[in-house]
Amino acid sequence: MRTTTLGSTGPQVGIIGLGCMGMTASYDLETPRDEATSISVIHQALDLGATLIDTADVYGPHSNEELVGRALAGARREQAVLATKVGLERDPIRPREIKMINNGRPEHVRASIDESLRRLGTDHVDLYQLHRVDPNVPLEETWGAMAEVVKSGKARAIGLSEVTVDQIERAQAVHPVTSVQSELSLWTRDALAEVLPYTEAHGIAFLPFSPLGRGFLTGNFQSFDELPREDFRRSLPRFQQEALSANLALVARVREIAERAGATPAQVALAWVVTRGRYVVPIPGTKTPKYLLDNVAAADVQLSPTDIAELDALPAPVGGRY
Repeated sequence: MRTTTLGSTGPQVGIIGLGCMGMTASYDLETPRDEATSISVIHQALDLGATLIDTADVYGPHSNEELVGRALAGARREQAVLATKVGLERDPIRPREIKMINNGRPEHVRASIDESLRRLGTDHVDLYQLHRVDPNVPLEETWGAMAEVVKSGKARAIGLSEVTVDQIERAQAVHPVTSVQSELSLWTRDALAEVLPYTEAHGIAFLPFSPLGRGFLTGNFQSFDELPREDFRRSLPRFQQEALSANLALVARVREIAERAGATPAQVALAWVVTRGRYVVPIPGTKTPKYLLDNVAAADVQLSPTDIAELDALPAPVGGRY
């Protein structure tokens, strides 16, 4: 796989990474998880050059880090650029709900890194990310604790998630920001206005999550009823039947371009995201070997200027993100 670096100063990574959340959380919760298959997907991703492996303490919670830790045991750890996150907690009263609790208290950051390292079975992570800024804690205080994690050697670098340019600049004044993770896809383009131009100009990596529109851009869903019963997408506005029906027109255009390019819709959607900048590394999630192969192959898809122009011109989706 072609490679880039995690920003201008970070380690080398494949231009497509792997998001591990769905291996234990959020999607299709009724279907039993096959840990052996999930571990094989992580191993295969590393073998294919998708070396950025992304998890978080809140996924599960905790079980995702434990799974990733088992997958990276032994020599596999050296192959991975391992990223995890802190700053969100499940509501103990309603643990299955989308809404989570922000926790950016410095003491929480200091304690959480040790717990994450224990679950991951390693003495450091390559990237420690603040999952969300806590509105009740000054960002400078949270980021100062994140900087302590780097100073202690427990993380090689630190990053932010779902932030504004102002928040990036405030963090930068305390300690260098290596990466920013936010949603970016053909149907979620908010970051293109300000955040991505800023990260590009300042040599900061941009890590798009949900680059396939939470699976919608693959063309696998035609109706709301096709979504698994225990799946958080059932609560999202864009997946409600009226909006979903309207959004199928967007997928149809992606499919047309994919046929012309000799690729799948998912590969075209990922290839478009990769074109957004030097340090843009999408992290599509999957727990299925065939979808991993499809995603990784997107690294070799070459979109023509006409393809890119048509994708750039796609209309905004019907319905909000959340």
